[in-house]
Amino acid sequence: MTTRSLLLLPGDGIGPDIMAEVQKLIDWMNTNLDAGFTTEEGLVGGSAYDAHGVAISDEDMAKAMAADAVLFGAVGGPKWDDVPYEARPEAGLLRLRKDMELFANLRPAICYPALSDSSSLRKHLIEGLDILIVRELTGGVYFGEPKEITDLGNGQKRAVDTQVYDTFEIERIAGVAFELARTRDNRVCSMEKRNVMKSGVLWNEVVTEIHGRKYSDVKLDHMLADAGGMQLVREPKQFDVIVTDNLFGDMLSDVAAMLTGSLGMLPSASLGAPDAATGKRKALYEPVHGSAPDIAGEGKANPIAMIASFAMCLRYSFNMIDEADRIEKAISNVLESGKRTADIMADDSTQISTGQMGDAIVIQMAALSP
Repeated sequence: MTTRSLLLLPGDGIGPDIMAEVQKLIDWMNTNLDAGFTTEEGLVGGSAYDAHGVAISDEDMAKAMAADAVLFGAVGGPKWDDVPYEARPEAGLLRLRKDMELFANLRPAICYPALSDSSSLRKHLIEGLDILIVRELTGGVYFGEPKEITDLGNGQKRAVDTQVYDTFEIERIAGVAFELARTRDNRVCSMEKRNVMKSGVLWNEVVTEIHGRKYSDVKLDHMLADAGGMQLVREPKQFDVIVTDNLFGDMLSDVAAMLTGSLGMLPSASLGAPDAATGKRKALYEPVHGSAPDIAGEGKANPIAMIASFAMCLRYSFNMIDEADRIEKAISNVLESGKRTADIMADDSTQISTGQMGDAIVIQMAALSP
C-alpha cells in the first residue's frame, strides 16, 4: 500500500478546531479507501512561540521539508501582539513559504450553488463562478531589498519597499498558470501594471514570450491589474485562470474570494517546483481565512475551507483526482441540504457546529464513494 505523509500544523485560534475535522476525513479514507495517509503534528505561530520562543521550530521545519504535503490551519491573535517582530506568529508561515520555496499560490474562487444568494453581486453574475488565481508568492515587493525605514531627521522618515522580479521567477509562475489552464477552459489572463512599473513591463514581456514558445495552444490575454479588479466585480465569469505577481495577487484573490459570499469558505495551495528526480513538489495547503480567536474552541468555526484545502492536497500532491472531486461534491451536497455553520447561515437553513459539519461531509463522502 502506498504511504502518503502529511504534516498537520493546526496553529492558533480556530486552527485546531478545523484541523480536527480534516483528521476525521483522513481517518475515514484510511479505513475505507486504503488511502495510506500517515500524519505527524507540529506547532506553528503563537503556539510555537509559547513552546519554543519562535514562530516555528527547526524540528518542525525539518518535518515540513520531509513530508509529502503540509496542511496548515491559521496563526495569530491578540495574545501575541507584543512579541518580537521576527517571532510574530505570521513569521512561521513566511518561513515555511521561503524554506520550502513555495513560489506558486493557487486560490480558487468557486461559487457553490447553495451560496449563490450570499454574494454582494447579483446572482446571475456569480452563479457557476469558477476562477483560479495563480499568484507568485516568493518574490516582488514583499521580499525585495532594500526594505527599510530611514530616519531623515527633522521629524521626517522615509519608507522603502522594493518591487523586483527576475525573468526566471516570471517564467515559472506563468508556466504553472498555463499548465493549469490546459486542465480547465484553456484561458489565461496575465495582470500587471506595465503602464507605470518597470517590473510590469518585464512581466508582460516574459509571459508573452513563454506563451509563444511553449503554450501557444492556450488563449492569453493581458490586463492592467487595476482594470482587472474592476472587471472581477463587473463580469467575473469572463476569467478562467488569472496569473499575477505577489502584491496584486494578494489583493485580487481577496476580491475574487468575496464574490463567492464568504472569504472563510475558500481554500488555497502553495506549491514549489517539481523535484528533478521524482517530479514531486513541496506543497502547503491552507484556508484563506484567519484564526478567529474569539470563537476558538466554541464549535462555531466553519471547517469547509480547511477540508477543501485537503481536497486540493489530494489533487495536486497525490493525483487523487476522483477523491478530491468527491470531497468537493460532498461539501456541495451538505450545503444544498441546508446545513450551515453560523458564518454562512441563511433564513431557511439549519445551524450546525464545527464538528457536525465535519461529520456531515464525511457521511456524504461515504455516500459518494464506490
